[in-house]
Amino acid sequence: MDFGAFILAQQRGYHQSSSEVISNSVEQTVRAEQAGFSNAWYAEHHFNNYSLSPSPLMMVAHCAGKTSTIRLGSAVCILPLYHAPRFLAEVGLVDTLSGGRLELGIGSGYQQFEFERFGTSLDEAGKIFAEYLDVLPKALTQKIFEHHGQYLNIPPSSIAVRPVQEPMPPIWVTTGNPRMRERAFREGYNLFVTALLGGTDAIRGLREKLDADIEASGTDGSRSRIGFLRCAYASDNRAEVNSYLANAQFQRRLSFSLKDRTQQTDDGYLMKEVPHPTDMSFDEMRANLPVGSVNQVIERLIEEIEILRPDHIAVQTQLGDFDQKTMLRQLDLWGETIIPAVTKAVGSERLSLNAAE
Repeated sequence: MDFGAFILAQQRGYHQSSSEVISNSVEQTVRAEQAGFSNAWYAEHHFNNYSLSPSPLMMVAHCAGKTSTIRLGSAVCILPLYHAPRFLAEVGLVDTLSGGRLELGIGSGYQQFEFERFGTSLDEAGKIFAEYLDVLPKALTQKIFEHHGQYLNIPPSSIAVRPVQEPMPPIWVTTGNPRMRERAFREGYNLFVTALLGGTDAIRGLREKLDADIEASGTDGSRSRIGFLRCAYASDNRAEVNSYLANAQFQRRLSFSLKDRTQQTDDGYLMKEVPHPTDMSFDEMRANLPVGSVNQVIERLIEEIEILRPDHIAVQTQLGDFDQKTMLRQLDLWGETIIPAVTKAVGSERLSLNAAE
């Protein structure tokens, strides 16, 4: 069990400059390494304030020069928006620049707003993504590879800068398509999943889906790691926790508006935060999420881990306009107290289970 910092790089208003948001992302990465997090993850989105990170691979390359041990990942590269040969070549370069610390998260995307501006069809995104999964292992493991498909057509080619990791960087798939999850389990790719702002019932339902996917894949799922994206925050200060929850709510409102194609803006860039029918009250969010005192967060995380059985938890650390200095202290708190306590408890539980077996 290990923990990562998921850095969305949001801009809640013009009181935050773009340079400040990106600088905060880098600073959180450095602090996460110092605190003992195993990973830092960077999103990819375009053309609005939902996320100011248009290139997770560029973030990995830059932050690799600021750190030395933390693994750095894309969560995720939206593959239908890429030119395949350039993307494949850059994966090799970034893994080399990071000293073999790249975790390659990939997905098909969901925001029509982005696809329209790239001249790409969201309706075909799943098929394009599936074809990328055909190409990736060939390109990253073979000296000479080629591919001739419906969407990608690459003559015999070679990636000049080979990945450092053998046989290739770990691949993490994010998808809502059960057939694609089955394929990930069958081919040994890792999976990133989320219960959004749901509670234990949602997590239990998520585990049931994963179990069904594993069974359908014809494997035992042991070759794949499960990463769990989660909002979580520890503090005895109610106002501080409420600020975190307000920013988590902001993130979901913008995400839903982009998914539903109902986003609103006065200037063509900064999206309005509009209430959504699925909004939860802060009390409901407190009941669902690992938030509250340190002991509450530890106990809730242990409960969620027992249900979902993930291998990695990525904590949302940069949402909306949450105060940067406060979040840096939060990262320290996780490293000093929460991660060791949860890791010890989960390790003891798994040892007990193995002994019983």
